[in-house]
Amino acid sequence: MDAITLLKNDHKDMRALLAALEATTTRAVKKRESLLAKIEANLKAHTSIEEEIFYPAFKQAGSKSDDDKMYFEALEEHRAAGDLVLPDLLETDPSTDNFSGRAKVLKELVEHHAGEEEKEMFPRARKLLEKAELLALGEQMEIRKRELMRG
Repeated sequence: MDAITLLKNDHKDMRALLAALEATTTRAVKKRESLLAKIEANLKAHTSIEEEIFYPAFKQAGSKSDDDKMYFEALEEHRAAGDLVLPDLLETDPSTDNFSGRAKVLKELVEHHAGEEEKEMFPRARKLLEKAELLALGEQMEIRKRELMRG
């Protein structure tokens, strides 16, 4: 599977998990905890493979200032979701409306980020990188993702 297909599949899975979390009520504490654990594991694995493998390849192949902007913006969006919003959500009582609000903010951040990648970065990556390169990156990313999900 090529790198972009892998990342798009991750986006689809993450959107489904976040939608399921948003649909829960304050009484569904166990379900919220279970979904949040899955979201955390998947988000960490996804951002890691992007930051360790895909983004550096994109940045290296890029030649325009717009490519650099996409790269740095993507990193900042990861930081906002993974280092700021997710940790707050993990420490929030799942039986509260505060949890619901933070879950919604995480969902909106992730959807915005995934949408930008799919509309801007991925089409650009297809122009910058050969099919064989995208396949090789995809293989590396699959292996690394499996390691991260196990660990």
